[in-house]
Amino acid sequence: MKNKENWKASKFVYKKGKLIASRDTNEVGVGSRLMADLVAELYDQELRNHAKGKLLDLGCGYVPLYQAYKDHITENICVDWANTLHANQYLDLVCDLSKDLPFKDQEFDTIILSDVLEHIPNPEDLCQEMSRVLAKDGKVFINVPFSYCIHESPHDFYRYTEFALKRFLERSNLKLVEFKSIGGSPEVFADFMSKHLQFIPLIGSPLAMFTQFITRLFGKTRLGKRLSSKTAEAFPLGYFLIATK
Repeated sequence: MKNKENWKASKFVYKKGKLIASRDTNEVGVGSRLMADLVAELYDQELRNHAKGKLLDLGCGYVPLYQAYKDHITENICVDWANTLHANQYLDLVCDLSKDLPFKDQEFDTIILSDVLEHIPNPEDLCQEMSRVLAKDGKVFINVPFSYCIHESPHDFYRYTEFALKRFLERSNLKLVEFKSIGGSPEVFADFMSKHLQFIPLIGSPLAMFTQFITRLFGKTRLGKRLSSKTAEAFPLGYFLIATK
C-alpha cells in the first residue's frame, strides 16, 4: 500500500477493541450502519484467524480494513478502479476489475473482495482470476449484499443467492471454508426502515439510528438470535464467505 504512514480510518473504526462502522456520516450513511457493523464484526473475527502473507485488497477504496489485517500479513497490495472524483493516495494499482488481473499465478496468500462483486459485470471471470493469483492454501474473503438498496448507480449489476456464490467458487476451483448469512428478517426489516426513516426532516436520522440500535440489542438476545438464524436462509441481508484453493 502506498503512503501507509498517512493512512486514516474511513468506513470502519475500532472502538473499545471492536471493529465497527464509522459514525461519521461522510463515511457511512445513517441508514447503513447496521449492515456495516455486521460486516465489520465478521472481518474483525475472521481476518485474525485466516489472513497471512502477501494480501491483495481488490476494490479497496480507502482501505477500510487495513487496521484489521495489518498485523497478520507481510505486505498488502491495494487495487481499485480509477476514481475521477477524489484522488486515492493508497492505491498501488488502478485497473479494470472486470478484466484479467495484472499479477502472477499464485502470487497472493490472502485476497479481500469486500462489497465489490455486485459491481462486476462478469463475476465468474473475476472469481477465476482470483483463483489464478491465489497461492495454494491461500484464503479469499468475499462479502456481498442481498436484500439491499441499489448503490453506486449505474454500476450495481447483481444480487447473488447462496447458490450462485457457491457455483462461482466451484467453477473457479475454490473450496468453501466458511459461509455465513449476514442477518435475517429482523436485520432486513431494520435496514429497510432505516434507509427510509433517515429522509424524514429533523427526526429521521435519530429514528433510523434508534431502529438499528434496538435491532442490534434484540439480535443479542436468545429470541433475537433464534429469529435471525431461522430466517437467514430465506431472508438474508447479505453474505460473507471464505474460500481456499
